[in-house]
Amino acid sequence: QVQLVESGGGLVQPGGSLRLSCTTSGFEFSAYDMYWYRRAPGKERELVASIFNGGGYTNYADSVKGRFIISRDNAKSTVFLQMNSLQPEDTAVYYCHARHIGLRPIDYWGQGTQVTVSS
Repeated sequence: QVQLVESGGGLVQPGGSLRLSCTTSGFEFSAYDMYWYRRAPGKERELVASIFNGGGYTNYADSVKGRFIISRDNAKSTVFLQMNSLQPEDTAVYYCHARHIGLRPIDYWGQGTQVTVSS
């Protein structure tokens, strides 16, 4: 059974930091590209950060570049999102996404974790 479980969300003051984790099971994690998305109230889902299966390529939305860092531990089948200098506009539900690109793409999603940035 495929599972993606996000954790690490919560309430933080502006300027603070959080580290999200997405622990996975049930599929070959090392073969999948991993992504963090977020959806803020009343807004479209936004791709925040990407890391390819080898871990050597990462990419970030302009809105988080220089503040967020995505990383992965293939031995633990886990992907992380270190979020620094958080601002109220970072408030959203953050989702972990796994994608395998092949003859037919395979996609898995987590349930999301709430991040609230407020004083």
